[in-house]
Amino acid sequence: MAGKSNNHSRMARSPSHRPGQRRAKLDPFDRAILRVIQRDNKTPQRAIAEAVNLSAAAVQRRIAAMEAAGIITANTAVVDTAALGLAITAIVEVHLVDERAATVDAAKALFRADADVQQCYYVTGGISFVLVILSTDMVAYEETTRRLFAHNPAVATFRSLIALDRVKSGNSVPIA
Repeated sequence: MAGKSNNHSRMARSPSHRPGQRRAKLDPFDRAILRVIQRDNKTPQRAIAEAVNLSAAAVQRRIAAMEAAGIITANTAVVDTAALGLAITAIVEVHLVDERAATVDAAKALFRADADVQQCYYVTGGISFVLVILSTDMVAYEETTRRLFAHNPAVATFRSLIALDRVKSGNSVPIA
């Protein structure tokens, strides 16, 4: 079939890990620091130092080194979506008309730039992207789907899954 993609040729990659990039070497102190700041990035360095048995200066140097190495990529606040009136969480599967680099790159740019798209993953398995979209209500969600998908000639199909309940959500990564 013309235009059919070979979904097995794509590999899932985290934004910070690309082919050829070596995995960061973290010692037990670095890992302990990461565990603490993932729970609360406003923890004072003095408290981190006590928790991991280092000096505050050593903790500061290690955090700066992990930031410079791209291990720590941001310091953010977790915001309650319901408090902001974002009642709808949609998980959306998007299938593009083709998998040419220009088509995929344009879709990535569009999704990355849209404020309603909270997360976007380029995936394997018969679809092109999985997105997490936040909206105030179904009317706003419909407007988003029209803007991103229905009026987009690069989108062949999309399927929405509306979350009934957020069972678990977070950005913490497991630290071995």
